[in-house]
Amino acid sequence: MKTIYPIAVIPGDGIGGEVITEGIKCLNALSDLHGGLKFEFTMFPWGSDYFLKNGFMMPADGLTILKDFQAVYLGAVGDPRVPDDVTLHGLLLPIKMGFDLYVGLRPAYLHDGVSSVLAGMSPGDIDLVVIRENTEGEYSNVGGIVGHADQALAVQSSVFTRKGVKRIIEYAFEYARKNGRGKVTSLTKSNAQRYGMVLWDQIFREVSSKFTDIRHESKLIDAACMDAVRSPGNYDVIVASNLFADILSDLTAGITGGMGLAPGGSFNPDDKTVPGLFDPVHGSAPDIAGKGLANPIAAILTAKMMLDFLGEFKAAAILSGAVRKQLAEKKIRTRDLGGASKTCDAGDDIVRILREVN
Repeated sequence: MKTIYPIAVIPGDGIGGEVITEGIKCLNALSDLHGGLKFEFTMFPWGSDYFLKNGFMMPADGLTILKDFQAVYLGAVGDPRVPDDVTLHGLLLPIKMGFDLYVGLRPAYLHDGVSSVLAGMSPGDIDLVVIRENTEGEYSNVGGIVGHADQALAVQSSVFTRKGVKRIIEYAFEYARKNGRGKVTSLTKSNAQRYGMVLWDQIFREVSSKFTDIRHESKLIDAACMDAVRSPGNYDVIVASNLFADILSDLTAGITGGMGLAPGGSFNPDDKTVPGLFDPVHGSAPDIAGKGLANPIAAILTAKMMLDFLGEFKAAAILSGAVRKQLAEKKIRTRDLGGASKTCDAGDDIVRILREVN
């Protein structure tokens, strides 16, 4: 008897539809080949085109609609015709904050067959996870703009609550313990930001004292960025605020093969009644949209993270293994990895490997 998972699919903008198509292709192949699970995908045309037609990125009852699904699989959001703050605050942030998906998980791993821009790096030398606080901090949208022209004044405030900071730091330590990782690094800028970041540091000290089996350290975000390039092997689990983790996860993607290999997921580990949101770290890449040049592996690895979220760990491991084998073979590679293969070719090749290991 198969377990059926209803999945909401939002292809979104730019290359989103192209990469999500390949992820769905791989998920369906897993279902066909290995049994025990089935996916029911429901497509939603929300995004920038939807905004240009209707004046909003998703309908007012969008969260009510999505709540009936076990996960949301999203391609990308962003369009040069729509201001970036509109796309972000019209779709991504309402889903994350509306469902309280406070954990943002962004692993970065240097795969066999992939070269790092850093000299001397071998497969596995970079193996870290960025854990992002998703629902408050610098993306709280508190403030406003008054006046205009030379008289314009903008105030942008960050929000840090004890509850919000404590739960993400506790999750980081629990994640490290559960996954056999030995160190948690906290990133702030408390020498300059004296309130929210200082509170974060205080709570990090409190929480770390309860996890004596896990090493811990605190770093300033600017020094951390330098160290991520100079000595990435010193990092294991990184926990940071909404903005800092967002920035650092782009950097760690850049040193492990690029944005085309960077998966991401957002979820609430305390509330199983709400869906998780799974979208690759990369954006909509409008410059290459529709050309078949996008690397779908980030979206496929994101599908692997979705399987983990659903508790389908065996299927997740099979899919991850197929991606690793495909990268190691160095045969079918998209342009970002030095090849000339199309987006669909990369997806087809991973399906081929899935069939071979069946």
